[in-house]
Amino acid sequence: MSSGRARRASHHRALALAAVAALLAGCTAGPDFHRPAPPATTGYLHPSAVAAAAQTQAQARDVQQLQLGAELAGQWWQLFHSAQLNAVVRAALAASPTLLAANATLAQAREQVNVARAALLPSASASAGVQRSGSAPPGAAAPAAATLYSIGAAATYSPDVFGGTRRAVEQQLALAEYQRDELAAAYLTLTGDVVNEVLGIASTRLQISTTNELIAIDLKNLALTQREFAVGIATRADVLTAEAQLASDQTQLPALQKQLDQAYDELAVLAGQTPASWKVQAFDIGQFTLPHTVPLSLPSRLVRQRPDILAAEAQLHAANAAVGVAMAQELPDITLSGSLTRQALQAADLFHRFDTPWGLGGSLAQPLFKGGALRAQARAARDSLRAQAATYRSTVLEALGQVADDLWALQYDAQLLTVDRHSEDVAFEALQLQQQSYTVGTTTVLNLIAAQRTYAQARLGYVSAEVQQFEDSAGLLVAMGGGWWNDRLEASAR
Repeated sequence: MSSGRARRASHHRALALAAVAALLAGCTAGPDFHRPAPPATTGYLHPSAVAAAAQTQAQARDVQQLQLGAELAGQWWQLFHSAQLNAVVRAALAASPTLLAANATLAQAREQVNVARAALLPSASASAGVQRSGSAPPGAAAPAAATLYSIGAAATYSPDVFGGTRRAVEQQLALAEYQRDELAAAYLTLTGDVVNEVLGIASTRLQISTTNELIAIDLKNLALTQREFAVGIATRADVLTAEAQLASDQTQLPALQKQLDQAYDELAVLAGQTPASWKVQAFDIGQFTLPHTVPLSLPSRLVRQRPDILAAEAQLHAANAAVGVAMAQELPDITLSGSLTRQALQAADLFHRFDTPWGLGGSLAQPLFKGGALRAQARAARDSLRAQAATYRSTVLEALGQVADDLWALQYDAQLLTVDRHSEDVAFEALQLQQQSYTVGTTTVLNLIAAQRTYAQARLGYVSAEVQQFEDSAGLLVAMGGGWWNDRLEASAR
């Protein structure tokens, strides 16, 4: 009877020890990470501004429709339907040093995860040695000496009882996710910069063309004014005014040409080439089609797809895991070890006649006093977590503000485009009337030249507004995240 009770007691102790071991194995120092909740708001603009926005849209033409909740395409720039633009962007993605560096950094971060995970496994090592030793007793003819040969293996294992190693792995995983988000941010920045440079080139080429047209008109105006001055119809002040207008327009041309050449150089650098080797392309605004419908993600979706927000979240996760790593430094560290060695006086005897020393052991180390450094590290980790939480919130707010600004820009772009189109139509009608009047001799050539100049300026204003609408559309698509998750980013990670 007593034997049965002893067996039952022994069994209960074994179960208790197993439960304690399982409990310790499941312990993880520090708080568990929970993703921040998405914004509760469903819109970007203040409710009081919605009515004003609707009124603005009602007064404007070329208003773009927003598809709330629609999915963004990975190659978002294709919404402009330009084969030339597509080719330039893809060339930049294929050769950009920035993307190559981001890919390599991501690969490095993932290897650091493997390094951290290795600490969860036992480590083993092999050894081999030879040692010659002896003694020389007083009066001995020769010293006595012997050679000892040995081979062996040793293993150590530190069970992650309190989860400090697991928190370190979690931290490295979060840092790898951060690098993944940085790669996505580099992709988004690169594509946005390329599109903006191409649109800027098209706009600058148009300004140069219009400025040359205005200079030609100024030359005609000056020649006619000089002839009228020669016959006494115009005054010297009229001549000086015509010369000043010509000089003013000619002054703009070098700055525009410099702007164009520098834009081509910047585009070459973005594409991973030297300016000297870059093939210059003539981009015209007529090559692009404005997207009449633009996808618009909900704020709750925005925080799950913008790379800068995801990067801030990954850093928040890493800071949270770092708290657990710091807390585990204050807890006991258990190490198990074992070794097995063969020893022989002859090298050949290592495989036939040998001694086999072995050893098993374990150790427990508990920090007692380190001048308060461990507590300070834990407090610093918590402070870093609070700082990163504030940074995350700031990043979200800035993203929501950027999208709101881009939405306002698109609405007022449509209104400005409507006004500029009306100005162009009025200037064109006035030019036609001047041409008809000049044909029948009821107006002067100077009036006709002035009408030509007014129309050229109005046309430049309209196309500049059109370019601005393209650029703001691209800005909104980038602010939404550009659909990077639907495109392949890690082609050069290995």
